[in-house]
Amino acid sequence: MGVPHISNRSGRQPQRWSRRGMLAALGAVPAAVVLTGCSGSADASEGSSTPSAQAPAKKATIAVTPADGTAKADFSSPVRVTVTDGTLASVKVTGNDGSTLAGSLNGTKTEWTSARNPYSGTKYTVTATAEDGTPQTATFTTRSPGETFVGYFTPEANSTSGVGMPVSINFTHAVSDRAAVQKAITVTAEPAVEIVGHWFSDTRLDFRPETYWAPGTRITLGLRLKDVQATEGVYGVQSKDVTFHIGREQISTVDLSTKEMVVRRDGRTIATYPVSGGDPDHTTWSGIMVISERFKQTHMDSSTVGLGDEYDIPDVPHAQRLTTSGTFVHGNYWASTAVFGHENTSHGCVGLHDAKGANDTSVDGYRFYDSSMLGDVVIVRNSGERTVEASNGLNGWNLSWADWKAGSAL
Repeated sequence: MGVPHISNRSGRQPQRWSRRGMLAALGAVPAAVVLTGCSGSADASEGSSTPSAQAPAKKATIAVTPADGTAKADFSSPVRVTVTDGTLASVKVTGNDGSTLAGSLNGTKTEWTSARNPYSGTKYTVTATAEDGTPQTATFTTRSPGETFVGYFTPEANSTSGVGMPVSINFTHAVSDRAAVQKAITVTAEPAVEIVGHWFSDTRLDFRPETYWAPGTRITLGLRLKDVQATEGVYGVQSKDVTFHIGREQISTVDLSTKEMVVRRDGRTIATYPVSGGDPDHTTWSGIMVISERFKQTHMDSSTVGLGDEYDIPDVPHAQRLTTSGTFVHGNYWASTAVFGHENTSHGCVGLHDAKGANDTSVDGYRFYDSSMLGDVVIVRNSGERTVEASNGLNGWNLSWADWKAGSAL
């Protein structure tokens, strides 16, 4: 700025002010002090200054889904744990049934997700720890399903069966989501072989390999149906493993043109029996059939299989079921011994000579029954009847491998 001019009314010569004096007169601060206050000045790096106050570090905050204290949490979604203002160090989820939920962190360690959904009707405790050591515990209880289903399986656990025995599961409720249910069931074998499931209906799922099981096979059925939704609002309750065993191979072939049954075990013929099959009005199913039930004695009433009052026998000996519809191979004490091997006179069953009371060990009916087990294969040929439906009993072997696989939901 210019230097001010001071008028002198006294007539004296005007006084000239130097720049230094002018600054002093105006009260201006020295140049060094001004620079000190200017950022980026040389003097600012040399002089002392007061550091600015730093904001306190934020504490990590952990959130759990379902939320802490939830009493009827959904069990159809995984458990999630998230953190803000930090990262997760560990997460543990434990149920009051002793089960645990494994899971994994995302790439930034800010979110953990369980690998599977929690079980229904279970109280869970979640313990999560952030990297800064801040722990948090939350609890929630999942709701119970409104309606449930189970699968009843054949054969029985720890049983030994013949080489034709499939793994057959019958559900107590119709299944609309077949893929979800089948995915929750595994069937494995030792020695290993490809095993495929086939749906016969919305309540029945069978498993088998391409050919008969190898003798000595160990089969494991894994049911992981708990909380699997079969249809809207209906959930499974089973989570278990069961094992079965396959014994020796026995395949019996019935030729109703010659009225003879040949029994082969492990590739060797062990017996030949004269038989009588269904007459021309009541022909016997043809095809591959599997023994599914065995009775030392049983009551057979024609009215139960749609044949009116044609027969009612309270003590049929050595009866072994081949179809759900009522075909058996059984002992027969009421027909003449001349019938067997010469005439087909039955109402559809395969009969062998036997004795009343089922205790005579010398007759064919007893001997065949004594040599058989559940899962043994009985093949009927030349009966004059069409091949039995694969769903009529445990008779899925009548389907080609391609047709069997086509019935899988996976």
